[in-house]
Amino acid sequence: MIQKKAQTMIKQEFKARQNRQIMAIAPALFTVLLSAVLYKRPDFLGAFSGQTLFGLQAICIAAFVGYTAHNWRCPSCGKHLGSNIEQQRCRKCGARLQ
Repeated sequence: MIQKKAQTMIKQEFKARQNRQIMAIAPALFTVLLSAVLYKRPDFLGAFSGQTLFGLQAICIAAFVGYTAHNWRCPSCGKHLGSNIEQQRCRKCGARLQ
């Protein structure tokens, strides 16, 4: 009974982490794409220097990678889950995630 509860908690925590990861992709992608558009068309929203836009992209990418490193971990063992967002089991400890 306790193991079943633990398994349910692991699945719920994984689903929450998966949802947070998906929600983090949208603003990161939007910011990087907007910066690219502004770089190609500097008169679109006003004058921005190339260095400013490159810095914005670099900060956005670094923040997303940092967030992913913190968020995208197995709820059971704490190891990084890799690149598959629809993973069924943890490759390190074998815990069922979905």
